[in-house]
Amino acid sequence: MPLTLLKPGDSSVITRIGGNPQTRKFLEGLGFVVGAPITVVSSAGGNIICSIKDTRVAISEQMARKIYV
Repeated sequence: MPLTLLKPGDSSVITRIGGNPQTRKFLEGLGFVVGAPITVVSSAGGNIICSIKDTRVAISEQMARKIYV
């Protein structure tokens, strides 16, 4: 299921990254890699703030739809 379906406070593990190769490389550079644990911190205004690898990252809902947990 896409990351957008997780509620704030929910944790999971990334199982797949979708999108074109450029998008996947961009997300990988931010730390979104298969097997990484991820926690949704908050979701507001179409943006999702998540905690991954001891860092908080804000991404758009469109990008979050490409991350599967």
